[in-house]
Amino acid sequence: MNPIQVEDIQKHIDAFRNTPLFIHLELTTGAYAAHLDATKHPAANFIRNAVITYSHGSIEGKGPYRVGLKLEHGWVYAEGLTHFVDDEQGRLVLAGINNNDGKLVVALQLSTTPF
Repeated sequence: MNPIQVEDIQKHIDAFRNTPLFIHLELTTGAYAAHLDATKHPAANFIRNAVITYSHGSIEGKGPYRVGLKLEHGWVYAEGLTHFVDDEQGRLVLAGINNNDGKLVVALQLSTTPF
């Protein structure tokens, strides 16, 4: 994975606008490691292969970054993004990686084909 380049990611977001897309959105604040530390309150979510279409999208921040996608009746929002994959399949693959231990904190992936 490479550190996010805002201009490149914004171009990718713009290119997907008004296109039905499969989304993978995942967040974990320690669910995978909570069994090792009883003082942590684990939380997580996971959405995979739901279909969305957004009319506006942007990446904001100075790092970690946030991406917001405006849907017909709401928003998709992911914060804490730090890295991306230059995907040969044309997918937008973004992730937030914890600097301390290198673990995944958040993932936002968009594709015209299912994951």
